[in-house]
Amino acid sequence: MAVLNRLIICRSAASLRNFCTESAEAGLRRASSALSSALPVGNSKGKGRGVQWVFLGCPGVGKGTYAARLSSLLGVPHIATGDLVRQELSSRGPFSSQLADIVNQGKLISDEIIIDLLSKRLEDAQAKGEMGFILDGFPRTVRQAEILEGVTDIDLVINLKLREEALIAKCLGRRICSECGGNYNVACIDIKSEDGRPRMYMPPLLPPPQCESKLITRSDDTEEVVKERLRVYNDMVILIVKESTCRRILPKPWKAVGIRSSGGIPESWQKLLHALNLDDHDDKRTAAA
Repeated sequence: MAVLNRLIICRSAASLRNFCTESAEAGLRRASSALSSALPVGNSKGKGRGVQWVFLGCPGVGKGTYAARLSSLLGVPHIATGDLVRQELSSRGPFSSQLADIVNQGKLISDEIIIDLLSKRLEDAQAKGEMGFILDGFPRTVRQAEILEGVTDIDLVINLKLREEALIAKCLGRRICSECGGNYNVACIDIKSEDGRPRMYMPPLLPPPQCESKLITRSDDTEEVVKERLRVYNDMVILIVKESTCRRILPKPWKAVGIRSSGGIPESWQKLLHALNLDDHDDKRTAAA
């Protein structure tokens, strides 16, 4: 994928003004260098470091839910680029104005901004002594994949799959508790079997009584924006996991596993654990290596 070479729109923040004096290519090189510096030295495979996994999948497929569960199970940080973007928006950081326009339209955020936000999060992880990571939503472009492959070893790519009509329903049913931050889904998905595909039933994930009156909807979870995000994903991100590997893109192919969801969280969670050889190991922290 050709690297964007347009100048970034300048806002009032001083840190963003710096981007206005350099091409997007130069900005991307700088962000890539920051990402390399943020990762711990000697992060190759071996004892003493946690897994380094990547979760990919269309918006609404459940990356955050399953990545968070595996993060807790394996004791490594779950780093979701979507959360990083929302934190930047809520903090009114240097990229907030630009990001608001992009997110509300369902467009893909530029590589340099995403890598800059990710670098800062990894720096925080280093300061806390965290080991390993589960990346959720990164990489989303071929260029991001190339950069990540160049600065660290990726143990496994987990590609979650779900039928498009179910994805749209899940996105439109997403709710967040404005008080505790819990994630829920009010959609009850029941798709009849047809054309050789089995019936799909996914019950709602309802909140506890104390959260019911505090549920809010993400501003970008509208049907128009959701469909645009799916279109962008299918046009760009699918290249990264073509034929379940990155062999056509990266000089060193990443090991990949595809998981197709056909039911609710309990069923899909067990399927994921089985695919990762985590369902029958006593020491689950080492079983994922």
